[in-house]
Order: sequence, then structure tokens, then C-alpha cells
Amino acid sequence: MTTITTENQSKLSFKQYLILASLLFGLFFGAGNLIFPIHLGQIAGHNWLPAAIGFLLSAILLPLFAILALSITQSNSMYDLALPAGKFFAIGFLVLTHASLGLLIAAPRTATVTFSMGVQPFIPKAWATPALLIFSLFFFALTFGLAYHEGSVTKNVGKVLNPIFILLMVFLFVVAFLLYGDIRGLPLMPKPGQGTGSLINGFLQGYNTMDALAGLGFGVTIITALKAFGQSSRDRSWSVAKVGGLTMGFEALIYTFLIALGAASLSFTKASADGGTAFTIIMRHYTGIMGAGVLAALTFLACLTTAIGLLTSLAQDLSRQLPKIGYHKILLTATTIAFLIANFGLEKIIEYSAPLLSFLYPLAITLILLGLLKPLLGTKTLIYRVTTGIVLIPALLDFIHTLPKPLLSWAPLTTIDQWSLHTIPLYQVGLDFVPFLIIGLILSLLLNYGKKALTN
Repeated sequence: MTTITTENQSKLSFKQYLILASLLFGLFFGAGNLIFPIHLGQIAGHNWLPAAIGFLLSAILLPLFAILALSITQSNSMYDLALPAGKFFAIGFLVLTHASLGLLIAAPRTATVTFSMGVQPFIPKAWATPALLIFSLFFFALTFGLAYHEGSVTKNVGKVLNPIFILLMVFLFVVAFLLYGDIRGLPLMPKPGQGTGSLINGFLQGYNTMDALAGLGFGVTIITALKAFGQSSRDRSWSVAKVGGLTMGFEALIYTFLIALGAASLSFTKASADGGTAFTIIMRHYTGIMGAGVLAALTFLACLTTAIGLLTSLAQDLSRQLPKIGYHKILLTATTIAFLIANFGLEKIIEYSAPLLSFLYPLAITLILLGLLKPLLGTKTLIYRVTTGIVLIPALLDFIHTLPKPLLSWAPLTTIDQWSLHTIPLYQVGLDFVPFLIIGLILSLLLNYGKKALTN
């Protein structure tokens, strides 16, 4: 028997890279990744190109950097990445991120996306609320039943769904842009004075995909797979960059075409309330009722398997920490909460998820940057704590600023928001964390240098 050394295994074949890229794409890309770029394209209209660039920065580059940060710091989880900032901070960040990825936003969104794409366009508007209640009850009852035995339904169906999804999208792009030629009517240059605003809006809309946060969770899966292939820690960062580049490059093409498709759709429809409705209208326009039906069926299966995966993993993780309660009781509780939140509707879920994402993303970006800078800065506690502590300020202010109007109308919050609007740079456009991050890094480096000088 010939023994394969780690050195030989460190050099992966192109096929192995494709396998890992396919795995990463399957983890990242879901129905939510379809609806947000479509809706962004409709909102941006003539300014679709700068909006697309901004969207790609937060929905493509940040997840790739998140995976690289985990690899460079050799972290086993996002908890390890955040740990130099303090145990309490790391636990809080881990809990809030998982809550947003699963229970509070992503799991309820699986039902509402399916409803908005597969049911709502075909029923009278007056029936929407009771129809959502009935549909979400059926959806989560089925989710609970399939997740009850912790089977492998998600993996098995996922292997079939991803290729079909991609083929359907490619077909749609060919029909829209080659046969109909709608791309020829799209301007490449934005309207005067609107390019920067569209780029910033695209960047902030990319938060909704939650992929930078997901990258902190899914990155460990890729790193573990590379270890299984025999990759040494020295070679792993470069391999992660290759896998991430393949995945995100393909995903960037899809996002760009979807944003362009949303902008082109304004020639035959008005902007929809959400991306799910918009996508269904576009499918019916180009492929007829049959195409819309196929999309609805695929969306249902994709969202169902995603919901099973989200709620199963949540119940499994919590049952390990709370063995007396057990997997099934936790699963039932989580499924019930997701069902209740889903009945706010897709538009409301997106609206109410904005504050949490606006709070988490500046902190995630900070941790990702510090992770990437590890070869230069190390993992010094002082640098992490000072930088994240300062970035917490704009993160909290962005949380307040993005609160729904009924909540923001409370007098103390209104006062804080108005003061911030007139005082803090870039607050109005949601990028106020950038100067705070720069200040935090500079201050932490000066304090670290001063501490070192005193010690010597």
C-alpha cells in the first residue's frame, strides 16, 4: 500500500477545487440570494451598475474575506475569531449572529419568500394575510416533520436543486438578454450625481443576503474539508482563496445579471414591494405561467430544505448545551417561533431585520479586517478590544437609525438619531462605522506601542 504524504495532498487537483467550490456555493446560495439583487435592480433603475458594484462589495468580497480571516487566524469558529476581543463579546456575537442567520430572520424568511414567489401573485390581495397563515402553518409543520428524525433530506434534495436552479436562471438570462435583447436598453452610466448614492445603497442592500455573517459560519466547513484533503496550515489560506474565488466569481456573475434583470423589468412592470413578487412577475413575462410554476416549485423545495437545515442545526446545538430539554422540544419551540415571525410577512421581516444586521455588520467587518491583518498585528487583546469597543458606538447608532418608524418615533431615540445625523460623518448613508474603525485601529496601535515601550 502506498502512503500519500501531506506534502503531496497539499496540492489539490482542479476537480477537488471544483468540488469545494460547489459545496461553498450550495451553502451560500438560496432563494434569498435571488430576491434581493432583483429588487435592488428595480430600485436602482438607470443607476443599476454602481448599485451592482456596491452590492458585490458587501455580498461577494466580504464573505470571501470572512473565510480568509478564519483560515489566516486558524479559527475553529467565529467564536474563536472574536475571542481576542473578550469572552463576553465573543459569546454575544456568536449568539446574535446565529440567531439572525437562523431563528429570527433566515428561517422565517424561507416561508415568506416561498409564499411571495409561489402563492401571493396568484391570489387576490385581500386574501394575503389568511393565506400566509395557512401556508406558513403547512410549511413549518412539514419542516418539523422532516426534521424530527434528523435525517439527510436537506443534503439529498440540495444536490438536485442547485443544478436545476442554475439551469433555470441561465435559461432566464438567455431569454431576457439574448432573445428579447432587453440588456441593450440598459445604460451603463448612472444619472448625474446619483452614482455614489446608488453604490452605497447597493453596499448596504448586500447586508440582506447575510453572506458575510454566513461566511464566518460556513468558512469553517471549507477549512475542515481542506484539512480532510491533507492541506497543511501553510497552504490552506491560498487554497481557501482559490475556492472562494471560484465560488464568489460565479456568484458575482449571477448577482450582476439579476440586478440587470431587475432594472430591465421596469420596461414592462413597476417596482414591486419585494424581490419575491418581482421575480415571479419577471418569470411570467418571459416564460409564461409554466415557468413561474416551475420557479415556485423549486423555491418551495429550496426553502424547505434550508428551513430544515437551519432549525435542525439550531436544535442540535442547543440540545448539546441543554440536554435535559432535548432535541425535539427545542425543535418544536424553534419551529413555532419561526412560524409566528413568518406571519409578519416578507416585507416586515426585511424591515425589522435591518436594525440587527446594521448592528452586526460593522462588528463582523471589524473582526474580518483584524483577522486578515493577523500577520502584521497578531491577535493582541488590546488591539481587538479597543477597536471593537470603538466600533460598537456606530453599530449601536446604526441599530437605532434603521429601526422601523413606529419604534424610532420614541423621543429619546429620535433625539439620538437627529444628533447623530448632524454630528457624525457618513451616518446618514450608513457608513459611519468606517471612520470609527480607522480611529479604533490607529488608537489601539498607539496604545499597544505605548504599552510595549513602557514594558521595555
